[in-house]
Amino acid sequence: MLLDADDSQLVLIDYQARLMPAIEGGPAVLANARRLAQAARLLGVPVWATEQNPTRLGGTDPALAPLCDRIVHKMAFSAAEALHAVLAPPAPALRGNARSLPRHLQKAQPAEPERGTLVLAGCEAHVCLLQTALELLEQEWDVCVVTDACGSRTDRSRDAAFDRLAGAGCELVTTEMVGFEWLRECEHPRFKGWLALIR
Repeated sequence: MLLDADDSQLVLIDYQARLMPAIEGGPAVLANARRLAQAARLLGVPVWATEQNPTRLGGTDPALAPLCDRIVHKMAFSAAEALHAVLAPPAPALRGNARSLPRHLQKAQPAEPERGTLVLAGCEAHVCLLQTALELLEQEWDVCVVTDACGSRTDRSRDAAFDRLAGAGCELVTTEMVGFEWLRECEHPRFKGWLALIR
Protein backbone atom coordinates (compact mmCIF):
# COMPACT_ATOMS: atom_id res chain seq x y z
CA MET A 1 0.00 0.00 0.00
CA LEU A 2 1.37 3.39 -1.00
CA LEU A 3 1.03 6.27 1.42
CA ASP A 4 -1.58 8.86 0.49
CA ALA A 5 -1.13 12.47 1.67
CA ASP A 6 -4.90 12.92 1.90
CA ASP A 7 -5.20 9.92 4.24
CA SER A 8 -2.11 10.59 6.40
CA GLN A 9 -1.34 12.26 9.72
CA LEU A 10 2.26 12.80 10.85
CA VAL A 11 3.06 12.12 14.52
CA LEU A 12 6.47 13.25 15.82
CA ILE A 13 7.31 11.74 19.19
CA ASP A 14 9.53 13.43 21.78
CA TYR A 15 12.14 15.37 19.79
CA GLN A 16 13.06 17.23 22.96
CA ALA A 17 15.96 19.51 23.85
CA ARG A 18 17.43 17.44 26.67
CA LEU A 19 16.82 14.07 25.01
CA MET A 20 18.24 14.61 21.52
CA PRO A 21 21.93 14.97 22.55
CA ALA A 22 21.78 11.43 24.01
CA ILE A 23 20.36 9.88 20.81
CA GLU A 24 22.78 7.95 18.60
CA GLY A 25 22.95 9.90 15.32
CA GLY A 26 20.65 12.54 16.84
CA PRO A 27 21.39 15.36 14.37
CA ALA A 28 20.52 13.18 11.34
CA VAL A 29 17.39 11.84 13.07
CA LEU A 30 16.24 15.37 13.88
CA ALA A 31 17.03 16.62 10.35
CA ASN A 32 14.79 13.90 8.90
CA ALA A 33 12.01 14.75 11.35
CA ARG A 34 12.18 18.36 10.13
CA ARG A 35 12.07 17.20 6.49
CA LEU A 36 8.99 15.12 7.24
CA ALA A 37 7.25 18.05 8.93
CA GLN A 38 8.16 20.40 6.08
CA ALA A 39 6.88 17.90 3.50
CA ALA A 40 3.67 17.52 5.49
CA ARG A 41 3.26 21.31 5.52
CA LEU A 42 3.78 21.44 1.74
CA LEU A 43 1.09 18.82 1.19
CA GLY A 44 -1.50 19.71 3.83
CA VAL A 45 -0.84 16.72 6.09
CA PRO A 46 -1.59 17.43 9.78
CA VAL A 47 1.48 17.38 12.03
CA TRP A 48 1.20 16.44 15.71
CA ALA A 49 4.06 16.29 18.20
CA THR A 50 4.40 14.92 21.71
CA GLU A 51 6.60 15.85 24.64
CA GLN A 52 7.44 13.38 27.40
CA ASN A 53 7.60 15.09 30.80
CA PRO A 54 8.63 18.46 29.29
CA THR A 55 9.60 20.00 32.63
CA ARG A 56 12.43 17.44 32.80
CA LEU A 57 13.24 16.82 29.13
CA GLY A 58 12.58 20.29 27.72
CA GLY A 59 10.38 21.33 24.84
CA THR A 60 10.27 20.20 21.23
CA ASP A 61 13.28 21.20 19.13
CA PRO A 62 12.85 24.93 18.38
CA ALA A 63 13.16 24.44 14.60
CA LEU A 64 10.60 21.62 14.64
CA ALA A 65 7.98 23.07 16.99
CA PRO A 66 6.68 25.80 14.61
CA LEU A 67 5.97 23.13 11.97
CA CYS A 68 3.53 21.31 14.28
CA ASP A 69 -0.21 21.92 14.38
CA ARG A 70 -0.29 20.93 18.03
CA ILE A 71 2.11 19.66 20.70
CA VAL A 72 0.66 17.25 23.25
CA HIS A 73 2.27 16.77 26.68
CA LYS A 74 2.32 13.33 28.28
CA MET A 75 3.69 11.43 31.24
CA ALA A 76 2.92 7.90 29.96
CA PHE A 77 5.52 6.44 27.60
CA SER A 78 2.85 5.68 25.01
CA ALA A 79 1.31 8.77 23.42
CA ALA A 80 -1.75 6.90 22.12
CA GLU A 81 -4.13 8.10 24.82
CA ALA A 82 -2.80 11.68 24.84
CA LEU A 83 -3.17 11.88 21.04
CA HIS A 84 -6.68 10.44 20.90
CA ALA A 85 -8.44 13.83 20.80
CA VAL A 86 -6.37 15.14 17.88
CA LEU A 87 -6.19 11.95 15.78
CA ALA A 88 -9.85 10.99 15.73
CA PRO A 89 -12.71 13.34 14.92
CA PRO A 90 -15.54 13.56 17.47
CA ALA A 91 -18.47 11.16 17.15
CA PRO A 92 -21.33 12.58 15.05
CA ALA A 93 -24.20 14.18 16.92
CA LEU A 94 -27.34 12.13 17.42
CA ARG A 95 -30.15 13.04 15.07
CA GLY A 96 -33.79 12.20 15.18
CA ASN A 97 -37.24 13.25 14.07
CA ALA A 98 -40.81 12.50 15.08
CA ARG A 99 -40.75 9.10 13.34
CA SER A 100 -37.41 7.90 14.65
CA LEU A 101 -36.47 6.39 17.96
CA PRO A 102 -36.29 8.77 20.92
CA ARG A 103 -32.80 10.22 21.40
CA HIS A 104 -32.13 8.22 24.53
CA LEU A 105 -32.62 4.99 22.54
CA GLN A 106 -30.44 5.98 19.59
CA LYS A 107 -26.87 4.74 19.43
CA ALA A 108 -24.14 7.09 18.32
CA GLN A 109 -22.11 5.68 15.47
CA PRO A 110 -18.39 5.97 16.08
CA ALA A 111 -16.73 8.34 13.66
CA GLU A 112 -14.36 6.89 11.14
CA PRO A 113 -11.05 8.73 11.19
CA GLU A 114 -10.87 11.16 8.30
CA ARG A 115 -7.21 10.27 7.92
CA GLY A 116 -6.62 6.67 8.89
CA THR A 117 -2.88 6.33 8.24
CA LEU A 118 -0.47 7.48 10.92
CA VAL A 119 3.12 8.18 9.90
CA LEU A 120 5.18 8.00 13.10
CA ALA A 121 8.74 9.01 13.91
CA GLY A 122 10.45 9.73 17.18
CA CYS A 123 12.65 8.99 20.14
CA GLU A 124 13.36 6.79 21.86
CA ALA A 125 12.44 4.17 19.30
CA HIS A 126 12.41 1.28 21.79
CA VAL A 127 10.35 3.11 24.43
CA CYS A 128 7.88 5.90 23.54
CA LEU A 129 7.77 5.30 19.79
CA LEU A 130 7.39 1.53 20.17
CA GLN A 131 4.68 1.70 22.84
CA THR A 132 2.75 4.38 20.93
CA ALA A 133 2.88 2.45 17.65
CA LEU A 134 1.79 -0.83 19.25
CA GLU A 135 -1.17 0.80 21.02
CA LEU A 136 -2.24 2.60 17.84
CA LEU A 137 -2.11 -0.71 15.95
CA GLU A 138 -4.36 -2.22 18.62
CA GLN A 139 -6.79 0.67 17.98
CA GLU A 140 -6.79 -0.39 14.29
CA TRP A 141 -4.91 2.54 12.81
CA ASP A 142 -2.63 1.90 9.83
CA VAL A 143 0.82 2.72 11.23
CA CYS A 144 3.98 3.48 9.28
CA VAL A 145 7.25 4.13 11.14
CA VAL A 146 9.89 6.33 9.49
CA THR A 147 13.08 4.50 10.42
CA ASP A 148 15.65 7.15 9.49
CA ALA A 149 13.79 9.72 11.63
CA CYS A 150 13.81 7.49 14.73
CA GLY A 151 16.53 7.05 17.30
CA SER A 152 17.54 5.56 20.62
CA ARG A 153 20.60 5.92 22.81
CA THR A 154 21.98 2.76 21.19
CA ASP A 155 21.57 1.36 17.69
CA ARG A 156 20.81 -2.06 19.18
CA SER A 157 17.78 -0.75 21.06
CA ARG A 158 16.56 1.10 17.95
CA ASP A 159 16.97 -1.95 15.72
CA ALA A 160 15.22 -4.23 18.22
CA ALA A 161 12.29 -1.81 18.17
CA PHE A 162 12.13 -1.95 14.37
CA ASP A 163 12.16 -5.77 14.43
CA ARG A 164 9.30 -5.83 16.91
CA LEU A 165 7.28 -3.16 15.08
CA ALA A 166 7.60 -4.94 11.74
CA GLY A 167 6.54 -8.21 13.36
CA ALA A 168 3.48 -6.50 14.86
CA GLY A 169 2.33 -5.12 11.50
CA CYS A 170 3.83 -1.65 11.18
CA GLU A 171 5.13 -0.62 7.77
CA LEU A 172 8.77 0.49 8.01
CA VAL A 173 9.58 3.36 5.65
CA THR A 174 12.15 6.13 5.18
CA THR A 175 11.77 9.89 4.95
CA GLU A 176 12.23 9.88 1.18
CA MET A 177 9.76 7.03 0.73
CA VAL A 178 7.13 9.06 2.59
CA GLY A 179 7.73 12.23 0.57
CA PHE A 180 7.75 10.56 -2.82
CA GLU A 181 4.66 8.46 -2.02
CA TRP A 182 2.78 11.52 -0.80
CA LEU A 183 3.66 13.28 -4.09
CA ARG A 184 3.18 10.28 -6.43
CA GLU A 185 4.51 12.08 -9.54
CA CYS A 186 7.14 14.55 -10.68
CA GLU A 187 4.43 16.81 -12.11
CA HIS A 188 2.98 17.46 -8.67
CA PRO A 189 3.05 21.24 -8.01
CA ARG A 190 4.99 20.67 -4.76
CA PHE A 191 7.62 18.36 -6.28
CA LYS A 192 10.34 21.03 -6.54
CA GLY A 193 9.71 22.09 -2.95
CA TRP A 194 10.22 18.48 -1.85
CA LEU A 195 13.42 18.15 -3.88
CA ALA A 196 14.80 21.27 -2.18
CA LEU A 197 14.23 19.61 1.21
CA ILE A 198 16.15 16.42 0.40
CA ARG A 199 19.09 17.84 -1.54
